[in-house]
Amino acid sequence: MKKIFLYFITPLIPLSIFAQRGYEEILKEISVNNTSLIALREQIEAEKIGNKTGIFLPNPEVEFNYLWGSPKEIGKRTDIHISQSFDFPTVYGHRKNIAELQNENAELIYKSRLTDILLTARQTIVEIVYYNALIKEYSIRLENSERIAETYRIRLDKGDGNIIEYNKAMLNLTAIQAETAKLKAEQVALLSELRRLNGGKEIAIIQDSYNSPMLPADFEEWYASVEAKNPILQYVKGEIVIGKERMKLNRAMSLPKFSTGYISERVVGETFQGVSLGVSIPLWENKNMRKYAQAQVKASEIELDNSKVQFYNRLKSLFQKALVLQQNALKFRQTISDNKNDELLKKALDSGEISLLNYLQEIGFYYDAMLQVLHAERDYELALAELYAVENIF
Repeated sequence: MKKIFLYFITPLIPLSIFAQRGYEEILKEISVNNTSLIALREQIEAEKIGNKTGIFLPNPEVEFNYLWGSPKEIGKRTDIHISQSFDFPTVYGHRKNIAELQNENAELIYKSRLTDILLTARQTIVEIVYYNALIKEYSIRLENSERIAETYRIRLDKGDGNIIEYNKAMLNLTAIQAETAKLKAEQVALLSELRRLNGGKEIAIIQDSYNSPMLPADFEEWYASVEAKNPILQYVKGEIVIGKERMKLNRAMSLPKFSTGYISERVVGETFQGVSLGVSIPLWENKNMRKYAQAQVKASEIELDNSKVQFYNRLKSLFQKALVLQQNALKFRQTISDNKNDELLKKALDSGEISLLNYLQEIGFYYDAMLQVLHAERDYELALAELYAVENIF
């Protein structure tokens, strides 16, 4: 028999619809149930409330003095002083703007964490589908090995076979049984990890093939659309805007502060009352604050440039990797389909045209090719998961 399967080293999995539950539905469920995200949401909400504190007028001050005179003949004195201090009016507008921008950036922290968790979940789903496919493949092998072992047992009992051939059949069966058990253990572990990501709630994944989306026709055009969705880049851009707003705030805080109030003074037979006005000249309190804000803006701009370069190169690398895997899959799917030889080998063994040893060697080439097919298909799907991770934000 010609060992044609020796050269099949790339993917083949029939594309089928990701039955019953696709990635999006499962990922949406995880985005709601994941306990880390639930805890982070509470932290973000608390932080957003905190950002809104300290942006209003300071509390008014009320002062009351009761003084008794000495000697007693001069009587007692009562003072009342009510005052309100405030910064230059534009300060409050800038503080409000900064608080709103900080709240927007807090949401981006949540989205960044959400992206990471959904990527992990999608990678886990890809692995589960891979192991489902492996178990399906090994179930076919197991059934075939059981049939062969039973056939050689019957032959041995009838005196038509020999113990060496029977032992080969049993060793082959035992090896496949052990590998099948190992695969099922890995499958259980992956399902447990998916349950953890879903907040302890079960998710059933019965699919054993992928419905892989096609790669973008034009990487540059696609990248331009996803760059705006990346929460890390958006966060750094937000920090730049916040820094510029802080510069405006510091300029406003370099202007005078004011205070106004009401004063009343009462002594025996006399009452004095009126208004008070005050001004604070900011000479030293905010020294270097403007330079500090400028330095922060410059640092954020450099960080943004670096983040863009890193993000672009990572996606470009993933795109090129996925493109190679995709091209290989398309090329070899048809090849392995046209040269499917397992049924022919089975008939040759049953008819006595080849020995059991030759059959196991020849079918081994086919099995190895199928394993490499499943492995490469999984790698392609994992590359796609990373490539499209930024788009899975709900």
